[in-house]
Amino acid sequence: MIRFTLAELEAAADMVHTQVPPTPLHNWPLLSETAGADVWVKHENHAPTGAFKVRGGVTFIDWLKRAHPEARGICTATRGNHGQSQARAARAAGLRAMIYVPHGNSAEKNAAMRAYGGELMVHGSDFDTAREEAMRVAATEGLAMVPPFHPELVRGVATYGWEMFRAQPDLDTVYVPIGCGSGICGTILARDALGLRTKIVGVVAAEAPCVSRTVAAGRLVETNTARTFADGLAVRVPVREAYEIFGAGADRIVEVSEEQIASAVRLYYSATHNLAEGAGAAALAALLKERDTVAGQRVGVVLSGGNVDAAVFRAILGGDTPDA
Repeated sequence: MIRFTLAELEAAADMVHTQVPPTPLHNWPLLSETAGADVWVKHENHAPTGAFKVRGGVTFIDWLKRAHPEARGICTATRGNHGQSQARAARAAGLRAMIYVPHGNSAEKNAAMRAYGGELMVHGSDFDTAREEAMRVAATEGLAMVPPFHPELVRGVATYGWEMFRAQPDLDTVYVPIGCGSGICGTILARDALGLRTKIVGVVAAEAPCVSRTVAAGRLVETNTARTFADGLAVRVPVREAYEIFGAGADRIVEVSEEQIASAVRLYYSATHNLAEGAGAAALAALLKERDTVAGQRVGVVLSGGNVDAAVFRAILGGDTPDA
């Protein structure tokens, strides 16, 4: 199981900060008033590419260039934020970047991936189908496969937890969204490296519950569908290596409905004037669902990304809940 020393995280932070400045950690009075807790938001929506994934691209491509100098390029699958991160870092390193997305993926995230130099390929009906095709093509094209979960991805992502806990080490609870798991695992590993006792709560969409079902069953559980407008959470197949970390290190997993996620997107805008994509708002949705559980606590929520398509955001602000 992956573990990081404090020195390893500090080295990762030094590397990441050459390209990604530390993101803000803000206390918002209107959020605190609504939640009945002292709420601190880690604004990964302010990072380059607009999401936390950019951190893992820095550390993974640095590792790839050192460990596999013969690599000509990478191949990976994504719903958007991971793909932007990898395309950005790979092209900056002179590598080809082939990025697989499913049909119906976010048009604006697709455009951003192309702008960062990614060769966008569309395959399958969901992330996991696109991932399987990316793995096949990587082998046939002689490209390095970037999996959704890798020690160097997690080490880069863990730097946001390292920043958050260095700034506010006395947080009682932190809510973190879960897709494939790099974010929550990085947060857990940063907490452990710093010797803190903060409770980490994972958040999933009720319509994409493979992680919550896996934790409840004590074994990997796949689902037939993952139909949520929060595309960063839309995963059918849990990652074993991630489960080994969050299964032991998370206090609990909370499911939130599509309506609760949409409501949290609206609240972020009205209370802070920040954009949050569905996955980015999920942690706040879970905090509001559990407001009685954490009343009066000092609570962190990770706003993991702000890359929401304009049409989706308009619909949410109008009071609607988008279709998946």
